[in-house]
Amino acid sequence: MLENPVLQRELLVNLRMPRAFWLLLIYQAVLAAVVYFAWPKEDVRIDMTDSNNSVGNLVDMVFLGQYLLASLMAPSFASTAISGEKERKTYEMLLASPIVPQSIVMGKLVAALTHLAILIFASLPIVMLCLPLGGVSFYEVIAAYVALICAVITFGMISVACGSFFSRNSSSLVVSYLVILPLAIAGVLFWQSLSNFGTTRFNLAITVIPGLAAAIVIFLFYIVSARMLYPRDMGSEGKEVIDPDQEAEEAIGLVIQRDQFPDRLFAPPKRETLMKDGTNPVYDKEMRSEIFGQGTLMLRLAIQISMLLAIPMMAIFLYICKDLAPWYISYVILFNILIGPVFSAGSVTSERERQTLDLLLTTVITPWEILWGKLLSSLRVSSVLSCFLLWPLLLAIPLVPEYLSNLPTMIAYLIIFCLTCLTTSVLGLFCSTVFGKTITSLIATYSIILFLYLTPLATSYFAYEYFPDAPATPAVYASTVTSPFAASFAMPLYVDDFHNMTIDWSPRGSKEPGFLRYRLSDLAHFGGYVGFTVLFNAVLLGLMVWMFNSRWRVSSSGN
Repeated sequence: MLENPVLQRELLVNLRMPRAFWLLLIYQAVLAAVVYFAWPKEDVRIDMTDSNNSVGNLVDMVFLGQYLLASLMAPSFASTAISGEKERKTYEMLLASPIVPQSIVMGKLVAALTHLAILIFASLPIVMLCLPLGGVSFYEVIAAYVALICAVITFGMISVACGSFFSRNSSSLVVSYLVILPLAIAGVLFWQSLSNFGTTRFNLAITVIPGLAAAIVIFLFYIVSARMLYPRDMGSEGKEVIDPDQEAEEAIGLVIQRDQFPDRLFAPPKRETLMKDGTNPVYDKEMRSEIFGQGTLMLRLAIQISMLLAIPMMAIFLYICKDLAPWYISYVILFNILIGPVFSAGSVTSERERQTLDLLLTTVITPWEILWGKLLSSLRVSSVLSCFLLWPLLLAIPLVPEYLSNLPTMIAYLIIFCLTCLTTSVLGLFCSTVFGKTITSLIATYSIILFLYLTPLATSYFAYEYFPDAPATPAVYASTVTSPFAASFAMPLYVDDFHNMTIDWSPRGSKEPGFLRYRLSDLAHFGGYVGFTVLFNAVLLGLMVWMFNSRWRVSSSGN
């Protein structure tokens, strides 16, 4: 391990980058701010026999927050470990070196998880500050961190394994998220369900969870090492040779037929005739060749995994517990958030990486034609894939009387879905115009989406949990108008005896007069989301048109 050249090289490169310092600084500052503002206001020592005190809730919130952040960051660090070598055209040279595959995989995994390990251990002193208050023991904190470290290692190994199957960083990143996010959400629900069983949760955290994590890591480590020991046929420049006919024959479960409906909506057949006059060549090229030039494995996995998860969610959220329909809409939105930027974040950066952007800008194609061609092609693919998950709701509307009587709310769900599809594609195209590399553009897109969609929800929950009567709390709730999740839950849904089942982003069942007095109306919240989203997309489109008209600005971004 100490003499592993892959590990040494990765650590020297990664830990010397400025992002390592800034990430640690921001992470520690946010965690310290959460502990500071949530610090109990009581002057007396809290009873340690009370398992539901504020200190225990604070430690659980900090732990779950770190767990979710680690789940979101692990793919960004680890999924490109092997696929990045393929993009940089160094994969064949790495395989030809005398380094054994096990050393390569181990070096990549350890180097990718070093950032997360530093963040986790650096947060331990802040969490330890809560121990003198009582309500939580030292051993409970250690058990939580053992479970957290096991989860991070497991998610990192899953990401490295996904990267070994793809030649593009964007594909490996998306598939990693599709696999890891359901596991992360299941982990949160499991941990919360055992909050009142301290001894049971402690025993599971130090025995079952490490054993399960070790089994998964060892199995995937063997699979990835075997793939590197006996690699598939490699073509020139480190790209895998893909035969569409052979890929269709070997595909398991799902085969994309580009000449049949509905596959031709997002995977049209290759053109065999000349284009008609007036056809946008950028759009035609993007739809027919660019997006699917590396095979359809990522598309097939995305469809299969999402549909597999959608079946139980559809049964529970749409037909059994009808008042939980916003949760299914949130699942569809989350899928589009993951899949949408993949097809737009590399629209312009891929031209830079192939050094064809200058040639494209010197053609007679106008900047607006270039923009709408790339935007519409990516939007078409992401929206069609997301609609595969939306049709159960459209089917449930005529079948379930409660949904038919709430038709305005159902229409609002569709509007929220359409605006989310548009926003993820426009934002990905904007980041692709600004940044010079596809992976940088993709990570920047996900970061902005995380800031707009999830950060206001977390802030609102924290404000209502610890500062329900503060004057600024209503303003914090109003900031959730940027999130489609909040807009979905804000819409009223009347079921059974026409009881309002609206779910708020404050603690469930909150009945404080202050909350009821300052809460925005459902219609105003939905209108605020629609207005913000339309204005946000209009501004991004205006900036992109300006940058493409200033051709030197777009071209020089790749330097």
